[in-house]
Amino acid sequence: MEPDFSGYATKAGLKCSDGRTILPGAFKHQDKARVPLVWQHGHSDPENVLGHTILENRDDGVYAYGYFNGTSKAEHAKGLLSHGDISMLSIWANELIERSGRVLHGSIREVSLVLSGANPGALIENVTIRHSDGDETLEDEVIIYTGLELEHADGEEESDTKGETIQDVYDTMNDKQKQVLHYMLGQALQEADTEDLQQDNVDDKNNTKSDDKEGTGMTRNVFESGTQKETEAPVLSHADMKGIVADATKTGSLKTAVENYAISHGINQIDTLFPEATALTTEPEFYTRRTEWVNSVLNGARKTPFSRVKTHWADLTYDDARAKGYITGTEKTEEFYGTARRETSPQTIYKKQQLDRDDILDVTDFDVVAWMKSEMRLMLDEELARAILLGDGRTLGTDPDKILEDRIRPIAKDDPLFVITVLADLAAGDISDFVDAVIQYRALYRGTGTPTMYTSESLIAQIMLLKDTMGRRIYTSVEQFAAELRVSSVVPVDLFDPAAGSPLAIIVNMNDYVIGADKGGQVSLFDDFDIDFNQYKYLIETRVSGALVKLKSAIVVKQGTFVPPPAGTPHIIVPEPPNNRQSSPSVHGSLPDDDGLPLGTSATEGQTRRGGERSERGGDRDRRPQSE
Repeated sequence: MEPDFSGYATKAGLKCSDGRTILPGAFKHQDKARVPLVWQHGHSDPENVLGHTILENRDDGVYAYGYFNGTSKAEHAKGLLSHGDISMLSIWANELIERSGRVLHGSIREVSLVLSGANPGALIENVTIRHSDGDETLEDEVIIYTGLELEHADGEEESDTKGETIQDVYDTMNDKQKQVLHYMLGQALQEADTEDLQQDNVDDKNNTKSDDKEGTGMTRNVFESGTQKETEAPVLSHADMKGIVADATKTGSLKTAVENYAISHGINQIDTLFPEATALTTEPEFYTRRTEWVNSVLNGARKTPFSRVKTHWADLTYDDARAKGYITGTEKTEEFYGTARRETSPQTIYKKQQLDRDDILDVTDFDVVAWMKSEMRLMLDEELARAILLGDGRTLGTDPDKILEDRIRPIAKDDPLFVITVLADLAAGDISDFVDAVIQYRALYRGTGTPTMYTSESLIAQIMLLKDTMGRRIYTSVEQFAAELRVSSVVPVDLFDPAAGSPLAIIVNMNDYVIGADKGGQVSLFDDFDIDFNQYKYLIETRVSGALVKLKSAIVVKQGTFVPPPAGTPHIIVPEPPNNRQSSPSVHGSLPDDDGLPLGTSATEGQTRRGGERSERGGDRDRRPQSE
């Protein structure tokens, strides 16, 4: 059966537009193979199959004999060929095996009639066959595009780049300069490979084992005499150097050319010849917990130049403290209410480091001292913010590094006078129970302005995943959720872990928390040199106190069974009317205990009486009821 047309499907030795070069015999296993004939590589549509081709492997490429089928599209394409309207072929191949841009093996899956090509020199008997441009290339699959550049056997080809090329520079060298260059590359390769990689000269008749060689074999260095032993390490011959330079001219990279040569000749550790990797940053980056909340806590807190902080307050929530109306002829009576106070003392918080002087001198890539100081300040700020919000988590009495909670008073553990505790059972209920509980207790908040909510990322995620009965998100943004709770913002804190006993959330305006430091107690950095051990020592520390200064100024939400908030305004100090105004009055008021009842009248630790006035000290606070 005579073919309808014939011609080259691909030509060997031609550089494709994607940089590949098809080597002779790359498709020799497909000699006499039958593959589909397709229009414009449209093999995804059966109607585009026009017939088939029989492939014939030749020394200079793959020749194709085309046979049209009886479809209308095939008849139309045959007419286009007969009229000379189309005259080009292209192949679609996959399973490519290539090295240094040279295709050694592949599988042709179809041959296509195409409209345009890029190789005017691929002539055929019946039709001019060229490789097409502009079709889609799939992963692990390729449409072979043949370029205009012809690859010469001696490795010398014209460069597309403007100006002087590597080949041009190499050609300007005299024999002695070339010998020195060969020697330097040979020495570099010898140092990179400690194993015996001796290979016979390319002219040695005993060299019978060589798979897929690209260029000549290894020979002796130009400076070595013929009496040297065959077991010496390999060097580059003049022919090897010319091959490397020719490959560098094509690829534009001497490094790539040397790597390709090393791969083909089995050279190990070739990367030692090239420069070290370049760091993307000038100094190592810190992997830390999220620290955005640290600035929110420290910058939001109020600062005072005194480290010992004392606060006074009076409870005016009882009716007896109200102004009274006067009726003529009646006796006017005095009002009375209770007062109390609390004092907070400072504590030193520090971080200490040391560096050997030798290490400082040896680290030349960046300023290791400045980098370490920034780490010290970062961790000091985080620890102070942690102590203010949650406490440092260390155990009192057993851990000498404990930050005392009567010096830096954690909001999460503060006295009920300052903190409103809300219980929400997330384990038994829905996350919406948390929202309902906070909204109900929000009326008890007595802090300044609009507070901020600090919580965990996991709780924020649960809130944002809430949906209504129609499957729509209840909260489209965190800002919308914050507005419903009447807080200014929601700040995630990595340290919140309810499973470890931390609260679910803390709602507070940090302006109600005071951080006090005397002159000299602010954050200070010290360094000293230990001459005996040749070490630099660094210390960063601050001496501060911290406490909430407004009553009922924070809401702490914890895991537990929800308890509705009390009706009305809760009282802090229970006043007692004076029973004898003419003599030294007895107790005029008392502080409620945890059950909301007045403290007992029996003598307790720290209880004193002065002039009929009782001063009660409960732990770390001094509450003193007064009368007016």
